[in-house]
Amino acid sequence: MNTSRHRRWRRKIGPVSRWLPAFARLSTVFLLIALALFVALRVAAPYLISTGFVRSGIEDALSKWTGYHAEIKGSPVLEFWPTPRITLNQITIRQPRESGDKLLGSIESLSADFSLIDALRGRTSFHEFHLVRPNLALTRDEKGLIDWNYAGLLARAISGVRSENGAEVLDPDLDAEIGAVTVEDGMLVVTDTKTAKTYHFDSVTADIAWPRLSGAISAVVIARINGEDLKVDFASRQPLLAFAGRNAETRTSLTSNLLTAHFQGIASIANLSALSGNITASIPDVPALLIWSGKSIPGIATLKSASLESDIMSSGNGLRFNNLSLSLNEASATGVMDLFTQPGKRPKIGGTLAFDQMNLKPFLDAFALRLAAGEAEEISAGISGPLRVLDIDVRLSARRAQMGLFELSDVGASVIVAGGEAKFDIGDSQFEGGEMTAHLEATQRDFDGGGKLQLSIRNADFAALAERLQMKGPLPLATGSLDLDLQSPKAIWTTGLADVTGKLHFWTGEGTIPGIDAAALRTQAAEKPFFPLSAAAGGAFAFNQLNLQADFANGSAEIHDAHIAGPTQTLTLSGIITYHSNGLALSGSLDATDPAKAAELPLLPFFIGGSWPNPVISPVPLFGNTPHAQ
Repeated sequence: MNTSRHRRWRRKIGPVSRWLPAFARLSTVFLLIALALFVALRVAAPYLISTGFVRSGIEDALSKWTGYHAEIKGSPVLEFWPTPRITLNQITIRQPRESGDKLLGSIESLSADFSLIDALRGRTSFHEFHLVRPNLALTRDEKGLIDWNYAGLLARAISGVRSENGAEVLDPDLDAEIGAVTVEDGMLVVTDTKTAKTYHFDSVTADIAWPRLSGAISAVVIARINGEDLKVDFASRQPLLAFAGRNAETRTSLTSNLLTAHFQGIASIANLSALSGNITASIPDVPALLIWSGKSIPGIATLKSASLESDIMSSGNGLRFNNLSLSLNEASATGVMDLFTQPGKRPKIGGTLAFDQMNLKPFLDAFALRLAAGEAEEISAGISGPLRVLDIDVRLSARRAQMGLFELSDVGASVIVAGGEAKFDIGDSQFEGGEMTAHLEATQRDFDGGGKLQLSIRNADFAALAERLQMKGPLPLATGSLDLDLQSPKAIWTTGLADVTGKLHFWTGEGTIPGIDAAALRTQAAEKPFFPLSAAAGGAFAFNQLNLQADFANGSAEIHDAHIAGPTQTLTLSGIITYHSNGLALSGSLDATDPAKAAELPLLPFFIGGSWPNPVISPVPLFGNTPHAQ
């Protein structure tokens, strides 16, 4: 059986072995002929093709592509090995004089491959372009598009392209071959008509692959802007639709030391009406990015880094960010965000963000929108700042949150900016074993008009809080509650203690004040006309309840009849505490809690002066009593 199979294979292979040598000989002959023709053309080309003919052809090609008039001042150089190539120097591209003589740009050197066969037939066709130090000037019009209003082939293709069933369609008479384009050490100046700003792109290096106008494009561009190198990687199967400002499939990446971003999906450079895709962005150093861009946000130094990843799509009159992952410093959140835009109304950002752990300080800094330094004159001139042109309504939640040295848990909060005012509310949170709510409001003029803070704490452990804050001196250690209402006429980030006015109400249940021994206080008062508080610090003053009210103004707090009632004695204080010097000017008294024991624990009035935490106490003689013995 095996022998039969081998015989069949021999019958099939036999005929092949007879014609294979003949095919090899024929192929070799054709290859030699082709090689001879190739060499002959390269040798004869310098005698058959004139430099002026190729130069005239590339001038016509540049004029045809741009719609401008190309002028070549330098002497061209022709090369025929390994491929036919022409190099031109000192090229200027401008409008014809009868059309305004507008300058599009200049090119120090331009090289391009050309077809030798076409040249021998009296035609010119070029590909593989290499531009050295081009200097181009473009205009971005009111619609956000590059102004292509000249009669070149590229402009006509952009105007004539259409979309059919999601595909880019271009009439054959508008189509053309391009090939590869490389740019070396170029300069690009873009003038934005709408904003009246001019953008300079220096040291431009580009590598563009665009086989045909009707085909896909891929480009890598590196440029320096304001001293920072940026790399843009752009690819699209519908480049003409993209350049026309219509919806097109694109993939774009931006890479620099300050910002990394990537988008893939459907977009338009003119509007956001049909945006759909995925976007990622990362900012490793937010303050450095703002400095580079010439912007300023007060207090932003605490916001070191930020990043986001999201699905993005147009929704009605705005954008929706679904499956959003947002990071600010070490805090990460997930949620949904919306950007609403309606004619005649301010844009609005809304949504919800859920954090596992967050730091409220940099998050508030991220929303502290304000005009850059040096633009204050524009406010007085009636030019609206960010808070007058942008509304915000964002809901926040966090399992754990930190605000400076304060720690919160199970936080529910919101940030609202509307009507030129900004409000930050903590509607619910757990704080030191109790509950806390807060309301921070910044008024008109982009936070410059001042603000107010309302804080309410219930049944919190103030002993733990004093330890966390490392507060020194005899302070009440107890579980208590606090209401605080403060306001300032100055900008929040410039407000000092002397600028704050407001009220405080603090009350507690049972607790102690370490560093105050009531018995020692009476003994020292009986023996000395004045003494430091530390002389009566051998024990602790136990109390059943504490009630304190204070007013804040002009850098000081005025205490109104603070009552600290203990089991046997009651301590009463009133007077002034200054912030900048920790100075005290208080009048106080110590008397029996039970009036029936007034004879045993007579009223002891005194004055407290000096500075915290070790002021000086001076007993005050009662009217009709003799002074203490010296």
